[in-house]
Formats: sequence, structure tokens, C-alpha cells
Amino acid sequence: MRLRRGELIVEQLTPSTGVDLPGAMLHHWRGTAFAPGAKAVDFERLMRDYNSYPRCFSPQVLQARVLTQHDDRYQAWMRVRQRHIITVVMDTTYDIAFGRLDAQRGYNISKSTHISEIDSPGTSSERALNSKQEHGFLWRLNTYWSYEERDGGLYMQIESVSLTRSIPTGLGWAIRPFVESVPRESLEFTLRATCNALRR
Repeated sequence: MRLRRGELIVEQLTPSTGVDLPGAMLHHWRGTAFAPGAKAVDFERLMRDYNSYPRCFSPQVLQARVLTQHDDRYQAWMRVRQRHIITVVMDTTYDIAFGRLDAQRGYNISKSTHISEIDSPGTSSERALNSKQEHGFLWRLNTYWSYEERDGGLYMQIESVSLTRSIPTGLGWAIRPFVESVPRESLEFTLRATCNALRR
């Protein structure tokens, strides 16, 4: 079985037709992985430990912290970096909910509530771009994790649904590789980094 051999299975679910989003692009991907020896409690501990995200999910996650927590519901803030020809840094805020179906199975739902593109990050000129200045590399991001402990390890599946600005005329050479490649690459990176963190 491919998953048991350490392969990732990544699928694009974005419909080719039937989605009318003037000025925007929808990106829908699903990825599945298997982490041998991992347990459901290991995964939950990792996902809830936001302070460890800059270490476990570097170089994509630069900073992370919990803003509020009520039982299994969190509001978390993260500064993330995406690189593909160009480098983009964004401050993001998410509402996150954890749930368990039983001792071996559970889920995690994360929905963005605010995303800001950061200009000159880490300098004295750092600032958040307003809606007229930002490039629209990421407007919204929802992620849906599910996991099941069996066969001596943990099966994990993540779906990501993101919304970006459509590619402006004349800027396709610069923007198209970013908006079309980053959703898949980010999902693959997240799955691999999660498997690596669970191994540690």
C-alpha cells in the first residue's frame, strides 16, 4: 500500500467548471499520509501545541500563539511565509475546533478569520497592506483534518480550501506560479512536517 510505504497521496478537488467567482480563484486539495507508530493522542498534542509550530513547521510558520481557548475551541494567530519565485509573508488568524469520534478517530477544523499581507516584514518599515495594496495571494483558508489510529500507526487526511485573487492581466508570469503551485506545495509540506514531528 502506497501510504504504508511512506508515500503521500495528493489530489486536486477543485472543479474545472461550475464555480463562478469573478475576480477570485478557488483551490481545493486533499492529501493523505500514514505515520507509523504514531497515535491519535500524539497528533492531538502536536496540533494543539501552537508554540511549537515555528519549530515543527519551519520555514512556513514563523511565529504562532494562542489568542483564546475555550475547551476544544481555539483562536490562534500565525505569521506564515510562502516562497515560490517571490516571497510573501502574511499574518493570519484562525478559529479552530477539535473533536473526537472515539479513542482512535478525530478531526480538526480550522477557518481563517483574518489574513493580512505584510510589507517589509522584520524591519522598522514593517506594515500590513490594506485591501487596495495587497496582492490577494491568500484571501481565505479553511483546513479540515481527520485522523484514525490503526495498522500500527496513524492515518491522516487534510483538505484545504483556499481563495485567492484571480491573476491580473499582464502579471501572469509573476503571479500564476505562486497562486497555482502554493496550495498544493503547502499541503504537501504540512503533511510531511506533521509526519516528521510525530516521528520525533
